[in-house]
Amino acid sequence: MAPKPLLTYEAFLATAATDPDVVGLVLKGSHAHDGMATEHSDHDVYVILKDGADTDLISLNGHRSAELDLVVTTLDAFRQLDGYERYALARARVVLDRMDGEITEIVSAKGQLGSDEAFREAADWLDAYANSLYRSVKNARDGHLLAARLDAADSIRFLLEFLFALNNRPRPYNKYLEWELERFPLPEWETTALLNTIGRITETADTNLQRQLFTQVETAAREAGHGPTLDAWTEDLLLMRPGFDNQP
Repeated sequence: MAPKPLLTYEAFLATAATDPDVVGLVLKGSHAHDGMATEHSDHDVYVILKDGADTDLISLNGHRSAELDLVVTTLDAFRQLDGYERYALARARVVLDRMDGEITEIVSAKGQLGSDEAFREAADWLDAYANSLYRSVKNARDGHLLAARLDAADSIRFLLEFLFALNNRPRPYNKYLEWELERFPLPEWETTALLNTIGRITETADTNLQRQLFTQVETAAREAGHGPTLDAWTEDLLLMRPGFDNQP
C-alpha cells in the first residue's frame, strides 16, 4: 500500500475551507509571530467546528507532523480556552472566520485579562516572586549557591507573570518574550534593560542585582495597589531590599 501523502498546511487549509462544518481556522505559534518561524517550525492550527458538527475533520484532532499540528474543537470549547493557551491566542492569526467576526473577537479578548482577574493574579504572582527572591538571597548568603540560582530563576518566572498581569496581559512563553517586549513593551519598563537584568539574574543569582530589581518592582506593586501583599512579608522585606545582609 502506498503511503499517504504528507498533509501540508496549504492543502489542509484548502480542504477545511470547503467544509461547511468549519466556522473558523486560527493559526498560532511561530508562524503567527513575524520573523520567528524557522525551517523546523510546524503550523499550529485550531480548527473550530460549529457545535454538533459531524465531519471527517474530527478524526484529525491531535494530528502532529513536522508540517502541521491540529487541534479540532467546537466553537463553544474554543470560547472557554484559558490558562496556558491565553498567550497562544493573544498573538494568533485568524485565517478563517465564518461567524461574522466572532472568532476574531474571541481571539482578541483572550489577549486581555479582565481588571479583577488581572489584579487577583498579580497579587498571587507578586507573592510567589517575593518568596523565591527571599529564598534566593538567603541561600546565597548562607553559601547554598545552586539553590540560590534555582530560586532566582523561579523568581524571574513569577516576576514576569506579575509584570504582564499588571498590564492586563498573559505572559508570553519564554520563546516569545523578547519578540513580545520588542513590539509591545511593558509601560514603565525599558525593554533592553529589563531583559538584560533578568538574563543576568537567571545566570548568576547576583543578589545585589536582585535587590535593585526588587526596588523597582516594589514601587510598581505599591502604585498598583499591591502594598498589602508585600507588607505581609513584614521584616523579611528587609532582606529583599538593598543594604541588608544579616537577616536570620
